[in-house]
Amino acid sequence: MAAGGRGWFLALALGVSFLKCLLIPAYYSTDFEVHRNWLAITHNLPISQWYYEATSEWTLDYPPFFAWFECALSHVAKYFDPKMLVIENLNYTSRATILFQRFSVIFTDILFIYAVRECCRCVNGKRAAKDVLEKPTFILAVLLLWNFGLLIVDHIHFQYNGFLFGLMLLSVARLCQPSIFCLWFKPQGPRGFLQCLVLCALSSFMFGWHVHEKAILLAILPLSLLSVQRAKDAGIYLLLTTIGHFSLFPLLFTPPELPIKILLMLLFTVYSFSSLNSLFRRERPLLNWLETIYLIQLVPLEIFCEIIFPLTPWKRHFPFVPLLLTSVYCALGVTYAWLKLYVSVLTERISVRQKAE
Repeated sequence: MAAGGRGWFLALALGVSFLKCLLIPAYYSTDFEVHRNWLAITHNLPISQWYYEATSEWTLDYPPFFAWFECALSHVAKYFDPKMLVIENLNYTSRATILFQRFSVIFTDILFIYAVRECCRCVNGKRAAKDVLEKPTFILAVLLLWNFGLLIVDHIHFQYNGFLFGLMLLSVARLCQPSIFCLWFKPQGPRGFLQCLVLCALSSFMFGWHVHEKAILLAILPLSLLSVQRAKDAGIYLLLTTIGHFSLFPLLFTPPELPIKILLMLLFTVYSFSSLNSLFRRERPLLNWLETIYLIQLVPLEIFCEIIFPLTPWKRHFPFVPLLLTSVYCALGVTYAWLKLYVSVLTERISVRQKAE
């Protein structure tokens, strides 16, 4: 990224960090207690007992790297409220505890911000524009830094995905940065690596490697890098990011968060469509009529699930119906996006092989 681009990137990073601070009072899930317990376990017990402590039902079940991450955080947490580090204090909350937990996610997102900056340096400059708002690097920075899924999963629902995804994106950036070899357009270069990464992530999500809705972000984030390089990838990105983010809505089920999640997703989705359509305005439409109709149907689905269904007598006897409808409808879209990406990658590989021959 050029030196002149540091100003707008810093503004984007500070802006999203400020938004995260505004979300501190929002609802948080049982994951808040999960991570408080892990802080207590790693702070008080020897390593040999970390994975055997069972005072809480939320036992430590993440790999050792993340356990060490919690251990490091615990040595800062003790200065906020030592009581949060008492293993027997199940479901303990205090204002200091909440502030520490929330700010720890915001602070560790520095790695994610740095990784995004490095990824922006990998973007091919052939589509450079005079207006900074239309530059692929600016668009990519917004798509990653202001990603709707990360905002609600980490800073409302409560987790540390930004830190972990930062490690992934930094790895991707390091593979992409030797730009003098024009690796973006070689079939075995970083572009091909990214396509395989997205395909593997989607395949794992669809066929049972991970049942958590947040796993869709493992495909959406690297696909962001491809979306600013080619129109075909941009269309797949718009499909997958809209469907994937909508599938996260059930994670925030309390009434106060309803307008927040709708507004944030609406803003992010409108920006994604407008910026990518502007970037590829000289090429064919990014979505066909069938894909457009499918995405539009998300609106009546959300109205039914959030407004109409709660007013019906079915809510008492079949409370799972909104989640069922959302999951099934989004599953169809994710499967379609996976097939479309798979066909795109396969045909591209065959075309390259034929040209070589």
